[in-house]
Amino acid sequence: QVQLVESGGGSAQAGGSLKLSCAASAASPYILSGCAMAWYRQAPGKERELVSRIGSAGTISNADSAKGRFTISRDKSKNTLYLQMNSLKTEDTAMYYCAACYSTGGDLGYMGYTYWGQGTQVTVSS
Repeated sequence: QVQLVESGGGSAQAGGSLKLSCAASAASPYILSGCAMAWYRQAPGKERELVSRIGSAGTISNADSAKGRFTISRDKSKNTLYLQMNSLKTEDTAMYYCAACYSTGGDLGYMGYTYWGQGTQVTVSS
């Protein structure tokens, strides 16, 4: 069993910064060690979309919208995932979700992740 809890969301002005955190807990401290983790977001009226992903070995994949502005990182010693967001835009406004442990068996997108947090709201104003 894995539990993910996001924090760090809030309001910011365009051009500002926010840092999101995802605290992970598990029945065994080794459950997450081999898992990829990712940040997704979902804005009103839109589908959930990938923001950034970091693999179990540290490889990073970013959505085009995040490149050059957002940085994902992971502190395995603290079981915490981070998303540093700089140069925020109004279109970054969304609920941001932490996800962990991608299933095998095909390209399932966000549905491939086994564990999810409840989300943290990010609102960017002009």
